Amino acid sequence: MVHFKELKLDEKILRAIEQLGYTEPTEVQQRVIPVALQKQDILVKSKTGSGKTASFATPLCELVDWEENKPQALVLTPTRELAVQVQEDITNIGRYKRIKGLALYGKSPFARQKLALKQKTHIVVGTPGRVLDHIEKGTLDVSKMEYLVIDEADEMLNMGFLEQVESIIKLLPKERTTMLFSATLSDVIKKLSSKYMKQAVSIEIDAAEENAPDIEHVKYVVREELKFSFLEKLTIIENPDSCIIFCRTKDRVEQLVDMLDEKGYTADKIHGGMMQEDRFEVMDDFRRGDFRYLIATDVAARGIDIEDITHVVHYDVPLEKESYVHRTGRTGRAGRSGKSIMLATPHEDKFVKEIEDYIGFEIPTGAELSPEAIVKSRTAFNLKMQEQPEVKESKGAQLNANITKLYFNGGKKKKLRAVDFVGTLAKIEGVSADDIGIITIQDTVTYVEILNGKGPLVLKTMRNTTIKGKLLKVHIANK
Repeated sequence: MVHFKELKLDEKILRAIEQLGYTEPTEVQQRVIPVALQKQDILVKSKTGSGKTASFATPLCELVDWEENKPQALVLTPTRELAVQVQEDITNIGRYKRIKGLALYGKSPFARQKLALKQKTHIVVGTPGRVLDHIEKGTLDVSKMEYLVIDEADEMLNMGFLEQVESIIKLLPKERTTMLFSATLSDVIKKLSSKYMKQAVSIEIDAAEENAPDIEHVKYVVREELKFSFLEKLTIIENPDSCIIFCRTKDRVEQLVDMLDEKGYTADKIHGGMMQEDRFEVMDDFRRGDFRYLIATDVAARGIDIEDITHVVHYDVPLEKESYVHRTGRTGRAGRSGKSIMLATPHEDKFVKEIEDYIGFEIPTGAELSPEAIVKSRTAFNLKMQEQPEVKESKGAQLNANITKLYFNGGKKKKLRAVDFVGTLAKIEGVSADDIGIITIQDTVTYVEILNGKGPLVLKTMRNTTIKGKLLKVHIANK
């Protein structure tokens, strides 16, 4: 077994990885990180849930030059949720190296992103449409881009982003390292890689090697009008800790979440018609364990990386066979077991057969939900319904616990630079440059992250210490 220490990574990155709770690298991380560190192009076929984000985020944090103010790496993702998640992972892994990541996505104020891009930014993560928009408007400078990652390439294709991805690639410097990740390698993706990549190292992670998720697949044939009462019985017997129920349309999601609410289930919803901020909020609540049942359309299938989802229910059979794999990939993550349950109407056998051909096996029919089994399971189900779900810590909770973000009321207009803050703070007794995290300097304010629990000491000292001859107001920044 390889350990992260053997991958020739910076001590600061190893410290962050350890605090994130990663012990040894997954198959995809073991195989991708060393090649990426050699700055070779890579084409990776790997299923979702295999730890691939860290397989590119780690080498990017290792390779970018902290001194360079212009962005050096671009990660393209199909969904906004995924963009934010990848950016958080990059920030966490690069925390002690002060690597600054920024997420760019639609339905979020362009002007605010434009302002953020004026800051030192090492790695940009974004959806193709918004990234292209920034490049074309001149707000995202790509002249120093040395690394490009195309994440979930098959999903980009399904969502019709291929043209935008190609437009972006054509605007980037020719001399760069390109990494492409996909759960499936269609002819179109192979063609894309041969067109824009140089002697790419091909890495295919066999599902059996990939901490093969221990997912049990079952199907039931249920008449449409009986689906809801069947779902009730199913949840009583299965009694999931954390479950995603997939529907085809947002109207169907709305209808189902209302019906479950009436029955006393702790449920919430996510679909493409919701405001972006609301979608993020629901995802955060679900990740924390505030409710047990998330009702979702396929738009959500690719942006969800939550380790403890025990069940996925296909309330509606997906019309695209690939969607079954993406939905099912939400459970059985990080080496845990999970269950994927499909409710098909008698007329949907054609779609079910397509899915079975695609995944390479026949999905067995589930055990009968007998009245006796329901009676036997009801007490435990009722008990769990009344319990408050266990609140889970986020992956970066331990890492972020010792970080204090300070606000200073001075910025660019007072001619202040990052070196001025580092120089002053590192002179405080008991504080070194290693205790200073990401510094964000705006026109009239500056935010400085203080690491390793040194925040209170810095706050106290800086109330009476000048920076470049100026005494600034300082307090703990609002969340």
